Amino acid sequence: MLDIRQRTGYLFLAVMVAQVILVSAQVQSKSGVRILSLVTFEAFSHLERAASGGISGTRGVWDRYVALRGLRSENDELKKELASLQVKLQEEHALAERTTKLQELLDLKTEAGLPTIAAEVIAGNPNPGMRTITIDRGSADGVQADMSVIGPAGVIGRVVGPPARHAARVQLLIDRNAAAGALTERARAGGMVVGMDADPPLRMELVSNLADVKVGDAVIASGVDGIYPKGFRIGRVERSERGNGLYRTITVRPSVDFSSLEEVLVVLVPPRPATRDEGSK
Repeated sequence: MLDIRQRTGYLFLAVMVAQVILVSAQVQSKSGVRILSLVTFEAFSHLERAASGGISGTRGVWDRYVALRGLRSENDELKKELASLQVKLQEEHALAERTTKLQELLDLKTEAGLPTIAAEVIAGNPNPGMRTITIDRGSADGVQADMSVIGPAGVIGRVVGPPARHAARVQLLIDRNAAAGALTERARAGGMVVGMDADPPLRMELVSNLADVKVGDAVIASGVDGIYPKGFRIGRVERSERGNGLYRTITVRPSVDFSSLEEVLVVLVPPRPATRDEGSK
């Protein structure tokens, strides 16, 4: 009996809905349009509005995607242009630095009053026990063994061994086997500057405990060794203390930055026999 009642209720509901539809189809609104048409139009308008909103949303997402792709492409192009400009800036900076160094060499060549030839550093020595560099000038350019090598900042070293036609090896002054006659510019205290494996890499030896040598004093080449031109800078005194024996303990900070040598000048004057330092005491 429960099933019959349910079927009866469903049948009654269907009849009522059909009746309402029939009545709506016949009844007209004040504007003359049938109510069924209005209801149907209203229902479909909601569906169309929803569909239109979905399409607009999809179109907006697509437009934003396309715009984003365009911005990314433009951003990539700007990054490439920036990288290219940075490379050009570095090239111009390097060129300016090289021009400045070459001008300093030219000024030194003019001021030195000595026959010199400019040379480029083409190699270093990977052996830490022997501090040397190789330059692109040799015997064909008038370079000989023991000729001094200088730079705008001061004494660099000397040519060692027989040079090749277009290359020569230079022993740096900071090499532990290198030495140069020296004196302090202020008090004219003479001695010998030698290289060492320490910081600073130069030591001034054979300076009497009685000599007036102070921290900050300029140290220059004395010329007594017959290799390095007198008066060229070597460095500055960084430490000066009375020693246990006859001589002071003196360390010297070189004026040349040996880690960044690129161009040098070879003094085309053959070495002469060493002489006694007129400024030593």
